[in-house]
Amino acid sequence: MDMAFDKKSWHGTNLRGSLRNVDAATAAWRPQPDRHSIWEITLHAAYWKYTVWRRLTNAPKSTFARQGSNWLTPPAEASAKAWELDVKLLGDTHRALRAAVCELDATDLPRKPESSKVANFELLSGIIAHDLYHAGQIQLLKRLYRRLP
Repeated sequence: MDMAFDKKSWHGTNLRGSLRNVDAATAAWRPQPDRHSIWEITLHAAYWKYTVWRRLTNAPKSTFARQGSNWLTPPAEASAKAWELDVKLLGDTHRALRAAVCELDATDLPRKPESSKVANFELLSGIIAHDLYHAGQIQLLKRLYRRLP
């Protein structure tokens, strides 16, 4: 889980690494009007880490730190401070999820949380794959942005 998020790994850039040196303007850019930005992907990843955390801990449905769900809207003004706060939100959410995972033992992995249709193992393997999938998307968006005239 950490290798997919922020620890060195054989597979290449992880999610946190894909955000390294991304500024607010790059994060807010979209390749087409109907495509997601790096900023939206970052909030989306944080939201789903929160959702998995909530399911693992059986926490009541509460409000995510940002308004909305799944694909959240970045602030209208793409300021450096707002971007920094949303990247921090992603890191904080990952750390909360990691702490919940550390509380599990092997017998918890096949268990299906009350608020989930899938077992804990599927939730965890899914969020790991989710991080890596979106890391790849972000890497591609950065390359496209750099090629702009």
